[in-house]
Amino acid sequence: MGSHTASTDPHAVPDLPTPVTRAGREGLDALLARPGEALIGLDFDGTLAPIVPDPDRARAHPDAVPALTALAPKVASVAVITGRPPAVAVRNGGFAGVAGLEHLVVLGHYGAERWDAATDTVTAPEPHPGVAAVRAELPGLLEGLDAAQGARVEEKGRAVAVHTRRAVAPQAAFEALREPLTDLATRHGLIVEPGRMVLELRPPGMDKGVALREHARETGVGCVLYAGDDLGDLPAFAAVDELRSDGVPGLLVCSGSDEVPELRDRADLVVDGPAGLVDLLTALAGHMK
Repeated sequence: MGSHTASTDPHAVPDLPTPVTRAGREGLDALLARPGEALIGLDFDGTLAPIVPDPDRARAHPDAVPALTALAPKVASVAVITGRPPAVAVRNGGFAGVAGLEHLVVLGHYGAERWDAATDTVTAPEPHPGVAAVRAELPGLLEGLDAAQGARVEEKGRAVAVHTRRAVAPQAAFEALREPLTDLATRHGLIVEPGRMVLELRPPGMDKGVALREHARETGVGCVLYAGDDLGDLPAFAAVDELRSDGVPGLLVCSGSDEVPELRDRADLVVDGPAGLVDLLTALAGHMK
């Protein structure tokens, strides 16, 4: 692909990597040829922001906002799709009040809530009653499980997450908690979404794939990129596959992690974590007309 060739000019636009699949190469070509029709979908934690032991301390990579401000004005929409409340992602990402991000939206709680940069407003339906019931029972459940020692509960408004990364034995705690948390969620009409040392209890019917498909339809896009790093991003990858089958080219990017081979192996392109994703977004913006 001619636009992906290297240059010896130190001031040249950074090179673009070549996707390993034909569908990915077609998706990248479409993004470069028709940026005004493009939707850029991005997970937050592990994709725009490095994974940290305390999720409250997660912050976007320092070059993420500059990369997005270069890219967003050239595309139809940039959508950050996350399980977090949108206000938290906006705060942790540093997205509010930034010139050039008017085309940015944050689809929080897997699309149940939406923040628009252009208006700085959040729209949201009423919360699922099962979340409050689970929140009330969860402390007692964790106290009764020796394997859960050191596990941490994250309050997410429309969901509750249990992180085991800081537990005494993180993987053992993760495995020990799956069944009791699934039972708890089921009793209250919720589901459990596993991730990288985290189990999230949330309402059914919304996932990143649903959020991405609905936003793509709303925006009327002609091509799409989605980047993620965890199991919760698999539905968004599937949504891109569906869009491809409908004639909308797409590019699947994994923010590289050996912890989630299921996602890495489905990607058209693997980048080296948030730093690698920022480099990709910066290069995309530079190559778009």
